[in-house]
Amino acid sequence: MIRLIVARSRNGVIGAGGGIPWRLRDDMRFFRRTTLGSTVIMGRKTFESIGGPLADRRNIVLTRDPSFRAEGVLVARSPAEALQISGGDAFVIGGESVYEAFMPLAEEIFMTEVDAHVDGDTRFPELVGEWDVEEIARYDKGPENEYPFRILHLTRRKQPPGAV
Repeated sequence: MIRLIVARSRNGVIGAGGGIPWRLRDDMRFFRRTTLGSTVIMGRKTFESIGGPLADRRNIVLTRDPSFRAEGVLVARSPAEALQISGGDAFVIGGESVYEAFMPLAEEIFMTEVDAHVDGDTRFPELVGEWDVEEIARYDKGPENEYPFRILHLTRRKQPPGAV
């Protein structure tokens, strides 16, 4: 199953200058707990912004750069290759073009909605298809969370048999 996991602002921003434009400790804990022990697929820029492979996860880096090599990761040159390497079971963790490539294949999205409008240069793409939405957590602004936010679990609606 392909799942996207993302944190985005009210205006759709997911990144600024190669980093995350907020500090949300509780969201980072949720991300870690949710992806631990799984395969994660990310673009090269996301990998470089993280600074290395995520511990206790199988890391696949998607890049068109034929010279890219990094210790502790598997390299894919196309979304199809990343899908093949993952066996079709992975969390897609960004960035923008990687989310766009995998959106049509995603069955679930874990979306942190940050209650703020922020400036940034990277956005989450428009949702493709119909989704059922469930709020699974809500956090207030506080010492560990720069903004209030909520975490949503989106599940793609299945087409009924024979639907066109």
